[in-house]
Amino acid sequence: MSKQHQNGMDQQNVGCRVSGVSCRMPMLLSAAVLLLATSPALAQSPPAAAASPSLRVTVNSSQDGPVQADNELTLREAIELENGTLSPDKLSPAERAQVEVLEGNTPPRIEFKLPDGQTTIRLVDVLPALQRPGLLIDGTTQPGYQASQSAINELPMPVPVVAIAPADGKEVFRGLTVAADGITIRGLSLYGFTSTHRETASTPPADIFVTHRLPPPDIRKQPTPANFAPYYKDDLPAQNVLIENNWLGIPPTHEEPGVKRQEPGVAQDLPRSAFGVSVFDGVATVIRRNWIANHDGSAIITSVRAENLQVGENVITGNGVAGMPDAIRLEGAVNQAQITGNLICANDGSGVYLFKPEGAVQIKDNQIIYNGRRLRRAAVYLMGSQHVVAGNQIRYQTGPGVVVAAYPTSRQNQIETNRFSDLEGLSIDLVTRQGTGTYQYVDSVVEPGTGVYEYQRGDGSNPPRDTPNRRQETGNAAINAPQFASKEFFALGSELKSSVQIFGKADPGSKIELYQVAGADDGYGPLSEPIATTDTDANGNFSATIDSSIGERISAIATDPRYGTSEPARVATIRAIDAAVPALTAVQPPTSPPHCTTPAVAQQPPPEPPPKVVQLTVPRSIHFALDQSNISPVTAKVLDRIAQVLVENPYILVTIVGHTDPRASDDYNLALGSRRALAARNYLLRRGIAPERMTIRSLGERQLISPGHTRLDYARDRRAEFIYRDARNIEVVIQEQDLQIEP
Repeated sequence: MSKQHQNGMDQQNVGCRVSGVSCRMPMLLSAAVLLLATSPALAQSPPAAAASPSLRVTVNSSQDGPVQADNELTLREAIELENGTLSPDKLSPAERAQVEVLEGNTPPRIEFKLPDGQTTIRLVDVLPALQRPGLLIDGTTQPGYQASQSAINELPMPVPVVAIAPADGKEVFRGLTVAADGITIRGLSLYGFTSTHRETASTPPADIFVTHRLPPPDIRKQPTPANFAPYYKDDLPAQNVLIENNWLGIPPTHEEPGVKRQEPGVAQDLPRSAFGVSVFDGVATVIRRNWIANHDGSAIITSVRAENLQVGENVITGNGVAGMPDAIRLEGAVNQAQITGNLICANDGSGVYLFKPEGAVQIKDNQIIYNGRRLRRAAVYLMGSQHVVAGNQIRYQTGPGVVVAAYPTSRQNQIETNRFSDLEGLSIDLVTRQGTGTYQYVDSVVEPGTGVYEYQRGDGSNPPRDTPNRRQETGNAAINAPQFASKEFFALGSELKSSVQIFGKADPGSKIELYQVAGADDGYGPLSEPIATTDTDANGNFSATIDSSIGERISAIATDPRYGTSEPARVATIRAIDAAVPALTAVQPPTSPPHCTTPAVAQQPPPEPPPKVVQLTVPRSIHFALDQSNISPVTAKVLDRIAQVLVENPYILVTIVGHTDPRASDDYNLALGSRRALAARNYLLRRGIAPERMTIRSLGERQLISPGHTRLDYARDRRAEFIYRDARNIEVVIQEQDLQIEP
């Protein structure tokens, strides 16, 4: 890559980095043709594998290195045998004994029989791309694999035995690269695949990377495709790839990869992977029943093409901790993609984020909970049109439930039968370009309206549509929220639960979905439980009779097939005609510690919530050196005390807020404060604190603790504060033993 081109990429990719690698996908495509032509995993001559006989190759060595005739067969050698780039006559007799020619149409396969205690394959370099159509890489063949036993209760997740990871001191940017049709990857653990090298920055490093069938792009071909598209007509996407029952980002030991430990004399932690599965160019890829966790960036990300992508029954937890924060990020051609039945929990941004996709996506029957740990975003963020979001449980989000973007034009998105609770925003938020009156650059065009913050988090309830222009500048064409005829409806009987007639008005031709509302009374929701549906007439009037309890609150949404689903109606309350009938008091669920997964082994029953009178003594803040975000040895001791309190009291949730002194610009200080909060959170992660219990924020210089301008004042401002939440009284300690006063 030329220096001039490199400098241009540096300017484009300032928005998001993963371990030093740019992860801002729209900017990646302009250089992808260069990477794919030079990548050691892809820059190979087209193999003759498709014409060669099917092989069963058994890997019996965890070593890696150059292909050589010895007594053990490595994974690298097995892949080259299947690809047709290594002839069996180059092997030793002991290695040839591990190769069997299969009869008939039996698909080729790589199996494992690694020695006990040597089941982690440590790679010294990127493996060759998988180029044999129909190849199965099957970790379930390793002795000791137990398919019938799950590690967690939430979804079946057998523990892999065979792991693939970089060798100590080696940086390997991909685990397995898929470049042929019908390939299956099953029953493996892959982790630690990342990169800081600029030459690999144009496509994401990942545990598993799906791309075109070879031959790869050849930069000698002329002319270069329009807009530097990273493929030519003869670069066909890998089709029908199956990725199932793997642990991505998680070793079989459950040890969590993460940041380097700061304490002297402590070994370096396992490296954290950049991304889980990157579908760069694939059709009908199936990602199912995997556990994908602990990545710097997204668990699943698409780029050029991922039509008919199927993402189902995966557990996706704790991703996005140091880069692109969203659990599943879809862009490029993703028509007919389906995200169904997944547990998406404790990721740092949105659960599902659609960025300028081509085509429609269905997001159904997922649990999307405790996300937005680092960045306040919607649980589901939609750009584009005709998406379906239905049957999901969306809870504990530091932002709205579902946001529909205003730019690019996003219409006909149907958002129905979902259950929302504990949101910081609306259940459904249709963003408008006129939200703030400010201007922003969108694809080099100045666009008036909502800034990045509102686009990602939502801009609150919209007023009734008053001009035709509103349809052009608001998500889902500014379909109006329903309006109830009254803020109170009266029960027809005298029982606590009686029939109630509901009346209201919405856009003509709409289907109305009525919801029970539970939780904080913010006037709009959240929409906790769907209870009835009805339709509007030609004048937009609707009515319905429901069974409801006295004191219950209700809301509604409208869906017009021409425009999509609306924001929620203002809440109405069910009252009794007879004032003597008492309102039903909502029963609050018992307090329990938040969790994403629970071990499948027998557990002791959870302890009863401690009495409210119990008081704890715990530090409230830690401090940092000038312009630094690393944890000092003294600060580490303070964090150890905080970790101890959190471990002993699993009901405590904590928000970590990063602060700076007032020097430098506001933008710089916000970023520095974010790094400080992130460093504190990562330290506590390593001490066993679950990610769903911690949220991080940055205020930069906006909340100074000291009014003066001395070195001591500045040292006090350079801090991360811990805001604890629980049903009990918590006595916080203002400590300054780790103050780091600049020279």
